[in-house]
Amino acid sequence: MIGTLCIFTLLSSTAAWGPVGRWREGRVRNETGGGSGDRCTCDAFLPSSTFPIRDLVVVEQTAVEISHKVELEMGKLEDYETKLTAYAERIIQLTVEIEKMEKNPDDYNDAALDGVKVEIKQVEALVKELQLSIASSTIIFQSLHVQITTMVATLDWMEKTYDKNAVLVTRREYIKVQLELEECERRHQELFNPNIGSCAHNGIIRVSKPIVSQLNAHLSSGYKFGGWGKDSKPVPDRESMYWYSGYTSTSIVDIRFYTNYKNLILRNNFQHHNLQSGWTGTGNNYIIRDNTLYYQINSPFGLAKLNFTTMKYESRVIAKASTRFSYTDMPNQNFDFAADETGLWVTYATEESSGRMVIAKINEPSFGVEEEWQTSVYKPGVSNAFMVCGVLYAVRTVDIQTEEIFYKYDTRTKQESHISVLFEKFQDKFSNLDFNPTDQRLYMYNNGYYASYHLWFNHTTQATAQPPLVLTS
Repeated sequence: MIGTLCIFTLLSSTAAWGPVGRWREGRVRNETGGGSGDRCTCDAFLPSSTFPIRDLVVVEQTAVEISHKVELEMGKLEDYETKLTAYAERIIQLTVEIEKMEKNPDDYNDAALDGVKVEIKQVEALVKELQLSIASSTIIFQSLHVQITTMVATLDWMEKTYDKNAVLVTRREYIKVQLELEECERRHQELFNPNIGSCAHNGIIRVSKPIVSQLNAHLSSGYKFGGWGKDSKPVPDRESMYWYSGYTSTSIVDIRFYTNYKNLILRNNFQHHNLQSGWTGTGNNYIIRDNTLYYQINSPFGLAKLNFTTMKYESRVIAKASTRFSYTDMPNQNFDFAADETGLWVTYATEESSGRMVIAKINEPSFGVEEEWQTSVYKPGVSNAFMVCGVLYAVRTVDIQTEEIFYKYDTRTKQESHISVLFEKFQDKFSNLDFNPTDQRLYMYNNGYYASYHLWFNHTTQATAQPPLVLTS
């Protein structure tokens, strides 16, 4: 109407996000003011928070950039493989020539010897150059993991805050990129560390930066207790299977299985087992081995195993094991199961040992203790522990971002020693840390997040002379 001023007032709202706000019904009103005519006002509701499209675009752009970098690294790996083959062949040829010279030194003059020495130095220079290239690739992998970790945090926040369907396309792109990076790292590890499953080494010398997959399958930061990983002795057709169990307390009440890594990330489990009454457990240091869950129970206090192929349940009591000693800042972790290249283990503390850790080898068919070893490390001073090739590695907290592998006990030689191999955490608290011999990785359940680490071992004399690499941010 003529002479009427219409004012639209924008009000905040808790409405769901969207491109258009919502109008308040029945709020059109006429007002008569002291001015020149009537005035009507309409109140329009806009959402209190709009969908962060800019953040989503940044994630998508980052995914594309990472994908391109991974493609470049895959190309480099093929080049490395070609060079390694050529260098190995030349070294074999030089070895044969040197052996001939040693057997018949009179048949060769000084010029021939000098020629071989020059070739050896040339091969040494090429190997050093290749080592620098490998180190450069490792740094790039670490950088890519930092970017992916940021993507994980952003996508998890968006899924919890906004419509999950709007994030799904980007989540799939992220999964594709992460799988590409995993494959590139797998080839890198196979090329330069082909000794997976071998115990011909002198121990751990380095731990990678954390590889953060995502928040747990419940998409809840409240599920701080639990574990995840792979079967350490997978049954046929389940070599790529992953498992996860999480809860809001240290109890273990169910477990989920995923056919592969992609389905783990998509939270698409193919089996979900709820532990029956009387089968529930406690603590967070359980593992899956041979499609069997090994875990701690409190009634009676002891060990339990549940075979998911036969659904057969068994339990055992270790009379000397004490309920008083758990890991630092993590209750009810009295028994800690571990698996390595040599079999199944469990660690605990006793009153006789005054809280010092005891290592026990478990006979898998009988579920009995075969042998025990007494260590000098005090369990309440340890944040977690794991086994590799019959050697116990104990871990302690340095600060909110750093853990240290500080102690090892070799059950073959009964020798113990103090070491220092530092590695980073994604979050400050973690409830589960286990080594898997099928891929030589550490799996950590880090304050509700899936995290894992690559390990490097001292396979050569040269590695013995090098100090452990300390990873810093």
